[in-house]
Amino acid sequence: MPTFKDFNLPDLGEGLTEGEILTWLVGVGDTVTLNQPIVEVETAKAAVEIPSPYAGLVTKLHHDAGTTVDVGSPIITYDVDPDGVAESTGGGEQTPAIQGGDLVPSEPGIVGSPTPKADSEEKIAVLVGSGPKRGKLTRRARVSAVAPEPPVVTQADRPQPARVSAAAVGARAKQLAGGLHVLAKPPVRKLARELGVDLRVIGGTGPDGTVTRSDVHAAAGASTAPPPPRLAPAPDFDPATREQRIPIKGVRKMTAAAMVQSAFTAPHVTEWVTVDMTASMDLVDRLKSHADFEGVRVSPLLLVARALLLAIQQHPMINSAWDEETQEIVVKGYVNLGIAAATPRGLIVPNIKDAGRLTMPQLAAELDSLVAVARDGKTTPADMARGTITITNVGVFGVDAGTPILNPGESAILCFGAVRDTPWVHQGEIAIRKVTQLALSFDHRIVDGQLGSEFLAAVAGMLSDPWQLVSWT
Repeated sequence: MPTFKDFNLPDLGEGLTEGEILTWLVGVGDTVTLNQPIVEVETAKAAVEIPSPYAGLVTKLHHDAGTTVDVGSPIITYDVDPDGVAESTGGGEQTPAIQGGDLVPSEPGIVGSPTPKADSEEKIAVLVGSGPKRGKLTRRARVSAVAPEPPVVTQADRPQPARVSAAAVGARAKQLAGGLHVLAKPPVRKLARELGVDLRVIGGTGPDGTVTRSDVHAAAGASTAPPPPRLAPAPDFDPATREQRIPIKGVRKMTAAAMVQSAFTAPHVTEWVTVDMTASMDLVDRLKSHADFEGVRVSPLLLVARALLLAIQQHPMINSAWDEETQEIVVKGYVNLGIAAATPRGLIVPNIKDAGRLTMPQLAAELDSLVAVARDGKTTPADMARGTITITNVGVFGVDAGTPILNPGESAILCFGAVRDTPWVHQGEIAIRKVTQLALSFDHRIVDGQLGSEFLAAVAGMLSDPWQLVSWT
């Protein structure tokens, strides 16, 4: 006999109450496997693919794409025993669990607890939004015939922050390159796509014929030319009103609410400083060819992030939050470094967990991964939770600086502007130097003018004389 099971929309992180169904990845009559992606849902924080908690036959989709659904409401129904074999075989049930915002198969029992003993009277495994499962549960047979996947750099919050090394990323890059006709690192391939260069017709000058960035620039005939601008899609105007109305929902709705709350709760102060980045830009060029940074992108943002993390060690109060309910200032002994990222769904701020413990190559690898995940629209709510301080890099858009608004729960945000060739007094003479502007907004309830000024000056000092940044081992 058929065995029908409903799957309810789970809480995908941080107490979210609803989500909009963007796309169904399965249809009625489809047979799905455990953990197969079944639907893409947009919450107030991110678009998330939800994997199937069961294996079976899809018998009903409760909502169409574009529908906003409350957490805990049924979204899909399965026949988990379409062949009627469960009664005759007594097969165990597959149990889902949530870890860091993702659904993954697990052994019966509470996530993180030991596997239940066989003689236990009752075990409970709860998927938020679907309710507890009661009764005797058995261990799912382990699959041993499939080789494990190679490690992938992610932004999940793991207990050991030093988990991702530049060497591991480089090794993965070599694995990928080894099966291709053209040897080139991922950043070089990306550059080639942006400049319209066919890597197959370039003679690589790197080791073993590897194509380098210089090779791509030389082939493009524009070593300093920026990539062509990406044009925004044309607005879809109503012919009658010549206006376009865009529903406020999802990430944009959450961002707007958070910014209004922050702007009218925390008294903002913004300070500015102009920095000679010439030495830092020289260091960026040197790090790009360093073996410890093989396979990852090295940019000025890496040095800004490193300088900010070191400055927090000197001024820990900057990395704190105001707790209105308890009337306390909470100083954080860890730094979850947020990086503002522009995505097709709006501005999001994923963060690097415990960034203060990372070595410089590890920080470069995490920044690389964070940006790639955000651009692919794969950032999860867990990636954006519990940030403590943020950097917003407006320089990538050619903007000099701005007055950023604090993320709720944080006391400071650093704005990094464009690095420009500028006349500058250097060693008593006017010279053309690489110059940028930094702007620090902070919560004046926590950070007074002295602390804010000293912190910003510390960051600027390390960027103008970056010798303190290069000790990464």
